[in-house]
Amino acid sequence: MANGIPSNLDAVRERIARAAAAHGRAPESVTLIAVSKTKPAAAIAEAHRAGQLDFGENYAQEAAAKIEALAGLPLRWHFIGRIQSNKTALIARHFDWVHTVDRLKIARRLAGHRADGPPLNVLVQVNIDDDPAKGGVAPDAAGNLVDAMHGLAGLRLRGLMAVLERAGDAESSYRRVRALFDGLADQGGNDWNVLSMGMSGDLEAAVAAGATQVRVGTAIFGSR
Repeated sequence: MANGIPSNLDAVRERIARAAAAHGRAPESVTLIAVSKTKPAAAIAEAHRAGQLDFGENYAQEAAAKIEALAGLPLRWHFIGRIQSNKTALIARHFDWVHTVDRLKIARRLAGHRADGPPLNVLVQVNIDDDPAKGGVAPDAAGNLVDAMHGLAGLRLRGLMAVLERAGDAESSYRRVRALFDGLADQGGNDWNVLSMGMSGDLEAAVAAGATQVRVGTAIFGSR
């Protein structure tokens, strides 16, 4: 984008701060994840120099190369794309967070590949709008998946993630994700405290509904 990555980051952080303040929340209660898919390692390094620590990637092989290239930087890596079974080993090896678990088969494979080292932070992706173009478990099936994932060694179940359909009512959809998140709190356990939702165009609505992580790409790095 014309203003450059550091100034774009400042602008997004200011948007988050204003949205949080408008709803009686502290800005630091919302973690900004810079979505760096298709962007080069140099752009990620520039964002890090501007104070950004959390980065989101959609494609396992592309991300692995960048993660290895930037191994000397203290970054936190979030996998936010659809998970193919044959990529679970790569994802479990390289990422700190996985936002898009929507099947028990995938959860088990990730757990099996994370036997060593710290637990992998995972979120259950919910398809709140029943959008056939989006991944995610149906809202009424989310509780069963949460229950089934408990006890999987190597995973730390943290909360929910949602991606909305573009034509939908973001404010209403995010409120429904929050209601589901709250309703699953007892099942989720002590670490159930993360709600990942909101992107460049609607992060204010997500923060208003209680998002603790927002995933922003275009407003930071420009169009893909």
